[in-house]
Amino acid sequence: MSSRDDILALQKQMASAIIGQEAMIERLLLGLLADGHLLVEGLPGLAKTRAIKSLAKHLDAKLSRIQFTPDLLPADITGSEVYFSEGGKGEFRFQQGPLFANLILADEVNRSPAKVQAALLEAMEERQITVGGNTHKLPTLFLVMATQNPIEQEGTYPLPEAQMDRFLMHINVGYPQGAAEGEIVRLARTEEYGADASKPGGSALASLVVSPDAIFAARAEIHGVQVSEAVENYIVALVNATREPKALDEQLASWIQVGVSPRGSIGLDKVARAHAWLQGRAFVTPEDVQAVVHEVFRHRLILSYEAHAAQVSADSVIDRLLAKVAVA
Repeated sequence: MSSRDDILALQKQMASAIIGQEAMIERLLLGLLADGHLLVEGLPGLAKTRAIKSLAKHLDAKLSRIQFTPDLLPADITGSEVYFSEGGKGEFRFQQGPLFANLILADEVNRSPAKVQAALLEAMEERQITVGGNTHKLPTLFLVMATQNPIEQEGTYPLPEAQMDRFLMHINVGYPQGAAEGEIVRLARTEEYGADASKPGGSALASLVVSPDAIFAARAEIHGVQVSEAVENYIVALVNATREPKALDEQLASWIQVGVSPRGSIGLDKVARAHAWLQGRAFVTPEDVQAVVHEVFRHRLILSYEAHAAQVSADSVIDRLLAKVAVA
């Protein structure tokens, strides 16, 4: 099997365990392929935790789930120097924290104080942790999926807009549609029997485990996906339109306070290439850019007071950007 076949099989296996959230699964894989971190926002019970657990199960990767709470300390996630005494001699040894895993679920990241959030963001950016003057490298395969609950904001510590820029994508998760709800109920009923095909309603699903080497091979192939000058100009035009919206549209200018940073243009290029590769193409089209621009720009736009007062969302601003910026 090729690396793309492995990833598509992984996607199919995850979709069999997570009903009605195909878009979230695809975005989760895109983040993994583009070697970036994800901020996932959605109401409780929408399979956010289940998605990352399913990915870890079928990827042969170590998963750490960290429940962020107001009393959490930076050392609780990074690890710390612990004093050991043996044979009459004592020494400090570094005891790794839960960040030393391949996949990190930072559950309700906005419930922890700024120091803990800063420690997480530093590990995401530097891919290493420094404790007691010693630097400890994090695993090569390293993905943070941080979740936020859009309700119950009392007593939370919202991530500053500038720090949210560290996430490659911001994914909004909605309710499953239509018949998917019934499938979810049937799947839960099946899992009560441990997916035993001999029980009523059971099924025997093939268990797939993809090696992390398939991810590294896929990343190497994605690096070779071609981006034409026209598509590159389109990416740059979208980014510049957020910084100088008045030159494009007076309505946009009244909505946007701060535009997208250079991380946004780099991220859009990376995710668009990963999307093209996942679709089986060796080149990026404007449609690839349009398919992922909401997730890449959503958390990087700082909207004005006028936009908030008019209840204009970041997605609505991006929709207007796409309508106004011509495809090169």
